[in-house]
Amino acid sequence: MNTEKSEIAGFYQELLPHPPGLVHARRNSRGPVFRKFLVLGSFALIFFLLYKAHSISCFVGLKKDRKHSESYDSYIKRIEEGYLAVPSTESALAASRDYATHPHLAGAVEDFQDAKDILALFQSEFGIPTPDTEPIYPAGSPESREATLSTSSKLSKPAAWVDIYYPVMNTGNADGMVVELLSESDQSIWKADLLEDGDPRDETAAKYKHSVPPFHGFSAAGEAVGQLVYANYGTHDDYEKLVAAGVDLTGKIVLARYGANFRGLKVQGAEARGAVGVLIYSDPRDDGSVIVENGYEPYPAGPARNPTSIQRGSVMYLSVYAGDPTTPGYPAYENATRVNETNIPNIPSLPLSWANAKLLFEEELGGVPEGTKLNGRVGSRKVRMVNDVDAKVTPIWNTMAAIPGHIKDEVVLLGCHRDAWVMGAADPTSGTVSLHEVVRGLGALYKRGWKPLRTIVIASWDAEEYGLIGSTEWGEDFADWIQEHVVSYVNVDVSVSGSRWETSASPSLAHLIQRSAQDVPHPTDAQKTLWDAHFDVGPYEGPMDAEFARMWDTKTSDEPRIGPLGSGSDYTVFLQRLGVASSDQGFGGTPTDAPYHYHSIYDSQMWQEVYADPGFYKHVAVAQHLGLLTLRLTDSIILPLNTTQYALELDSYVDTVIESTYREEILPDLFPLRKAIAKLQDASFKLDEEKVSAEKAFLEAMKKIGRVRDPRILRRIIQWIKEHLGIGAQEVQDLKLGAFKWMSSITESRSSEMDIWKSHGKGPLYDFIRAAKRVRVANQKLVAFERGFLSEDGIKDREWYKHLGVAPGKHLGYAPTTLPGLTEAIVYDEDPKLAEYEAARLTTLIENLADFLEG
Repeated sequence: MNTEKSEIAGFYQELLPHPPGLVHARRNSRGPVFRKFLVLGSFALIFFLLYKAHSISCFVGLKKDRKHSESYDSYIKRIEEGYLAVPSTESALAASRDYATHPHLAGAVEDFQDAKDILALFQSEFGIPTPDTEPIYPAGSPESREATLSTSSKLSKPAAWVDIYYPVMNTGNADGMVVELLSESDQSIWKADLLEDGDPRDETAAKYKHSVPPFHGFSAAGEAVGQLVYANYGTHDDYEKLVAAGVDLTGKIVLARYGANFRGLKVQGAEARGAVGVLIYSDPRDDGSVIVENGYEPYPAGPARNPTSIQRGSVMYLSVYAGDPTTPGYPAYENATRVNETNIPNIPSLPLSWANAKLLFEEELGGVPEGTKLNGRVGSRKVRMVNDVDAKVTPIWNTMAAIPGHIKDEVVLLGCHRDAWVMGAADPTSGTVSLHEVVRGLGALYKRGWKPLRTIVIASWDAEEYGLIGSTEWGEDFADWIQEHVVSYVNVDVSVSGSRWETSASPSLAHLIQRSAQDVPHPTDAQKTLWDAHFDVGPYEGPMDAEFARMWDTKTSDEPRIGPLGSGSDYTVFLQRLGVASSDQGFGGTPTDAPYHYHSIYDSQMWQEVYADPGFYKHVAVAQHLGLLTLRLTDSIILPLNTTQYALELDSYVDTVIESTYREEILPDLFPLRKAIAKLQDASFKLDEEKVSAEKAFLEAMKKIGRVRDPRILRRIIQWIKEHLGIGAQEVQDLKLGAFKWMSSITESRSSEMDIWKSHGKGPLYDFIRAAKRVRVANQKLVAFERGFLSEDGIKDREWYKHLGVAPGKHLGYAPTTLPGLTEAIVYDEDPKLAEYEAARLTTLIENLADFLEG
């Protein structure tokens, strides 16, 4: 009994977390009833804990000297400040120097070592004992399955492990890569070096300049010979304009610049129009003001682009499906049945530096490009290219950790990928560093007694760079479990590559993201918050390319905006296949920032320290925001998901469809769709009211439970628990059971209310069960809202994507298309019947979602 008393000596105040904006009545912090509970050792203690213990038990030892009169809001602020104080610039810088000073290509030896290093971080920060046998499990094995599935059921302490998946991936052979210009007699008259110079002033770039050859992930092996054709960005519109102008791409080698769309779609568009190969280069016109012509020295002497830098990257047809190309829709186990790939190219492609591309322009296409004057220009001589890549089944490693919550079966997922094309100081090491600081922050809280309300799962994904493989294979492996338990996914990828903080998310998360950003200090200006960093720009000024300036202007606005998610990072499978509300964030570049040497050897630690984030303040700001998002998603009684914001945005999605229509006769009658959206908005307004009312009723019921003093009633309560939940009296008194777990159990029993009414009448316990059920049902509706946009049939021509609200643009890849089925039927298919069908199934889906919210 003395031990029990010491365990709960600090349980004095009301501490249930709540979504920002909801106001709670003030409760008494301590009284004779609480002391009587200790004496009786009755199950009323668990009710009391349901009211108080979550945050208190989470933070016993965090601030034992706090005054009994401290308000709820003050204490919550102290909790969050306790977390915010942990991420530090010193720690972030040290972590970056550990991770970003060596290559870690997916599937490589260094990548495996990094996976184990992250595992050790999880074990250290969450107090997980190091087992005799490393917890590294082949995906699909009983150990791997149990590791994930147990997090939502019987896991009682933090755990960490590594899952091994077995996708097919390729690697390049530098000696076999060729790009050369041929004479009329097919003799080589110029040959690209296909190398980055590895300037010794950047030590790691110089050391590892030959470690990963410049190649494209999933590019087709082979040789191609043909005339060179310049296709600008290689977008769908660029190709359509070339065809309309009479340019025949059959048998040609396309030269396109990076930017505007995902690189794989540049290859896809060329292949679809008969091209035999594609070369993609980095154009300084897309570097804004920071160019040599404006007096800036090339990196590492100055901030301008090093002309030899080469952007590696995947050319998977990401808009078709993500993940291992040979196992679409199911996990890449070692013994998986594999199919022929339909989301990767059949023609070779190679990346080029500006130094090499410039020579091709000057020697073969009549000068360097300016505006649109070279678009469609065809060279007179032939170019020969050889892509020497080896594709094979390659193991990859997802490193996972879980912190079990009081409510085990509700899970918040947080992740960042770990693999890089070379060192990847920005992509993804900056994200890994921010995640590293989140882990330190959560670990510090856990070591002081904190336990989350909901379970937290943290992932260090592998092989993202090849096509979101690690996250996608895990998502396909545990699809049913994810849809049953994961309430939200918080993603970070490139945490810092420039000056401006940018966010994208499911609309239901927008308000939470904004409020949390307003509670995080600006990284370098004490008078501002992180939210204000939406307007930050780089320090370098000067004139820029007019076309680029116009493109940039279309991306900016006078008001900060949290836009929808497209693709290009690990949220894809969770949001667009499984219907999990998701978010992504990071500091990106502006036209006045030092150009980001994306996927080059010069995405290096030196570049990060000198140009991207001197002092590592931005890394810490992202870590602070990620942690606040995670804590607030984890610890709110009512999940902070705003379905009304989402429902209201649907009208703007329909407006976008209308605005993008080229031929009005294709546009279907959208009145039924508008009507369904209005119905969903009304249902969401009612859910908003129910959220507030349910939480208020829950807290009032807790007050009533706290007033129960009759030992006979308490004994009957314990007896009912034993009979209906199979929990023994000793277990009832065990604080480790967790009151929230009990609440989760009783709210799943349809007979609970009737049973307790028959046994004891409509009293405090009856009121509590009804109130707990209301909270549970409200949260289930909030989680199910995003799931409600899923269609089993998926999106036409790319059925892997199930979400009819948002998807990566069919011809964009990275950028999102809202209402994708309807939009593409009108804009690309130009099919009135298909447009009517898409409008009808979208209307039915939204009506069903509204009915569910009202049910």
